[in-house]
Amino acid sequence: MEFLCYHRDRPGSLPLRSELLEEHWSYMDRYEKEMIARGPTLTDDRESPTGSVHIVDLPDAAAARAFAFDEPGHQAGVYRDVLLRRWRNLLGRTMWEFPGGGTDGDRYLVLGLGAGPAADLAVPADRDELIAYGPLLSDDGAAWLGTAVLLRAPDPETARAVLTADRYADIEVHAWQSGGRS
Repeated sequence: MEFLCYHRDRPGSLPLRSELLEEHWSYMDRYEKEMIARGPTLTDDRESPTGSVHIVDLPDAAAARAFAFDEPGHQAGVYRDVLLRRWRNLLGRTMWEFPGGGTDGDRYLVLGLGAGPAADLAVPADRDELIAYGPLLSDDGAAWLGTAVLLRAPDPETARAVLTADRYADIEVHAWQSGGRS
C-alpha cells in the first residue's frame, strides 16, 4: 500500500531540523526500497525548508503511522503537523525514474483536498512533467480524499492547473525539490 506523508515544519524549527538532518536521512535510508519519492517543501524563494514529503510503499496503515510518527524530526518537535494519507501511484514509477531528470527546473507539490465526488482520477494526457501523481485515499482505500502531485512546472500557477480547480475544497501549491543524500 502506498502512502503520502507530509510533515509541515513548525515555525522557528530550522535550527533543530538542521541539527537532526543526518538522523533524518539515516532513518529514511532504512526505507530506501519502499521509497517512491522524497524531498523538502521550500519557501517561495526556495531558500529554506518548510516541510518534508515522503511517498512510500508500506504493508499497511499501522506501518505508515509508525513511519510518520517515529521519524526523528517528528519525535523532536520539528513539525507542527503531519498529513498522512493512503495514495495510489498512477504513474507506476519512482521519482528516480522521472524521465525529466533529478534537478532541472522548478518542482512543486500540489495537494488538492477533496470535496464531493472524486476528481482527477486519470493521469493527465500531458504527463511529461509529472514526477508522481495519484489520489489521496482513506486508510481502507475506499474513499477519495483528494489528489497529490509532484511535478516540474515553470511557476506555481501552472503547477496548480494540473488539478481541476472547482472540484476541490482547497488546492495547496508548495515549492518542492527532490531529496535524499547527495
